Amino acid sequence: MVPAAFYLGFAASIIWVGQGTYLTSTARSHAKDNSLHEGTVIGHFNGEFWGMFASHQLVGNLITLALLRDGTGGSTNGTTLLFSVFLVSMTLGTILMCFLNKRGIKGEEDPQGSSPNFYASVVSLSKTVIRPLYDVRMLLIIPLMAYSGLQQAFVWADYTEYIVSPTLGVSGVGGAMAVYGACDAICSLAAGRFTSGLKSITIIVSAGAFIQTIIYLWLLLIYSPVSGVLGTVYPLIMAAALGIGDGVLNTQLSALLAIYFKHDTEGAFAQLKVWQSGTISAVFFISPYISLQAMLVVMLVTVSVAYGAFIYLSIREKALSHSSS
Repeated sequence: MVPAAFYLGFAASIIWVGQGTYLTSTARSHAKDNSLHEGTVIGHFNGEFWGMFASHQLVGNLITLALLRDGTGGSTNGTTLLFSVFLVSMTLGTILMCFLNKRGIKGEEDPQGSSPNFYASVVSLSKTVIRPLYDVRMLLIIPLMAYSGLQQAFVWADYTEYIVSPTLGVSGVGGAMAVYGACDAICSLAAGRFTSGLKSITIIVSAGAFIQTIIYLWLLLIYSPVSGVLGTVYPLIMAAALGIGDGVLNTQLSALLAIYFKHDTEGAFAQLKVWQSGTISAVFFISPYISLQAMLVVMLVTVSVAYGAFIYLSIREKALSHSSS
């Protein structure tokens, strides 16, 4: 399992950086070719992508719910069916990827006339990954990146274990996560449509952070498991709110990096995955050793720091734009 996990993580990092870079390049090219506002197109493209991506939570968890409806964890036939669906989806995605064409803006192609050697490529790649760290804007966005991974891991590791399973049972995890995925997908599509620049991103991120903070405070100060209808409704409300927050962070972080780091998208999206993956790993490592209350305190501190840094970035960029004009 460990070698398989290592391989999947390594492969996923390449795919995610490539996805962010290609989507940004395609959005910018489409905006230029059709004389459209670049920030708006980037927002639309990211909203549509993340909306489609988040729908896997809905479809996949409905399948899981069906397989675990007896509460016994499914059967061998069910597991085989699930992995068959994964295999078909992966194969279809690989085939479709072969039809992607290179999209870029004229005058921004690689100025090198010939392909560099392996050593030069490694050095160039290392510089590309590190270069964004010299930008103050990236340093102010990193806390939000870290929180993005943290809140995802909280849902997968703590919310399902401490909130859903005790009230809805193991078989209810699929249903709760389906609600999470549905709200994530809808919010991603909606947030992408309203994204046009830093001002809109600031408003949307503020709304998402506020909604998730309310859930953390509810769990920390008020919530206790109850029976009956409310025992079913409360976890689903939490799933919906957490899904909305995740949809906001996915779309707005991608749009923010695409707008600010248009000349270094590979490095910017590499930083996104480094910090997201790092915090996700940290949660899964430490969650068995800390209580839900302690994890909620960590979440509240992290979202406060991340939101504060992001607001400072927004104010700073607004002041710089006014001074330059």
